[in-house]
Amino acid sequence: MTTAISIDARGGQHCETTALGVLLRHQGLDLSEPMLFGLGSGLSFIYWDSKNMGFPFLGGRVKPFDLTRNLATGLKLELLVQETTSPRRAWENVVAPINAGHPVGLQLDSHYLEYFGSKAHFGGHVVAMYGYDDHDAYLVDTDQQGGAVSTSLTSLAQARAARGPMTAKHRSFTLTAPRNLPSPQAQIIPAITACADAFLNPPIANLGHRGMEKAGKRVRTWLQRTENPERDLPQAALLMEKAGTGGALFRNLYRDFLAECTQLLDSSHLRAGHGLYTEAATLWTEAAALIAKAGESGDAQCLVQAGAILCDLSRIEREAMQALSCLGSETASAIQP
Repeated sequence: MTTAISIDARGGQHCETTALGVLLRHQGLDLSEPMLFGLGSGLSFIYWDSKNMGFPFLGGRVKPFDLTRNLATGLKLELLVQETTSPRRAWENVVAPINAGHPVGLQLDSHYLEYFGSKAHFGGHVVAMYGYDDHDAYLVDTDQQGGAVSTSLTSLAQARAARGPMTAKHRSFTLTAPRNLPSPQAQIIPAITACADAFLNPPIANLGHRGMEKAGKRVRTWLQRTENPERDLPQAALLMEKAGTGGALFRNLYRDFLAECTQLLDSSHLRAGHGLYTEAATLWTEAAALIAKAGESGDAQCLVQAGAILCDLSRIEREAMQALSCLGSETASAIQP
């Protein structure tokens, strides 16, 4: 017997915004993926390396699920999050809302999902679930992973029970929009300035513009950092461009968010930020290509070039966020339709 909700199963480029889109469209709120990413203050940067890591990690977004929390707070959505160590209770937490006609968001380890292209462990993956039968769960994932997909209930249980970096204890969540939903347009400036403040004032040197400058210096040593550069460097480049980032380590999504905002608000600071992020997005793609080329060719000069670009990007994105942080003090007028 199959239980499934009729949904708009559009896939997106990033897993968390894809799932949020499914849940919110079911509530009658249809926002573009860049707008969801931007209103969730999703952009960030982290350079992470430690002795127990096989290779350094470059991240371009806030921590998994922070985007969802930020979006829910800004739009005054009711966010119901359930976590448990009991697989039986975890399943009940999912089927109850689905049986009541509401799709559910799940955070899990994508390694166990049968349709998933990459078999690397990633415990911060998010999908929307809209149905199930005796054998399979019906999910919506990114376009890259197939959009509307299915996986066995056994594999879903493994993915939800996984433990390790970025995992959550069988986390499931639902969103409910209030009747007097605040205008998404009214949340643009608070979301942008919060994102800018976090980027400009990171608590440690691995984050924000300081992290990007650090990455620019460290990337030049990456051929010596690994015993398998022909595997690890192209993999790092792939994560920057293709692994649910929307390209350019999420900079394309933020550029498109800012472009959408310039159609809604008249602000010189907003236009300046958009112009700089347009430049940054192109440079991120160039840096990724150079990192991949260094791994494939063993040419250290490619990493010197990539490092120089990352140092430039630290400056460009700092200038962009400085301009965007001024939105709070500027009276940005709404553009009349």
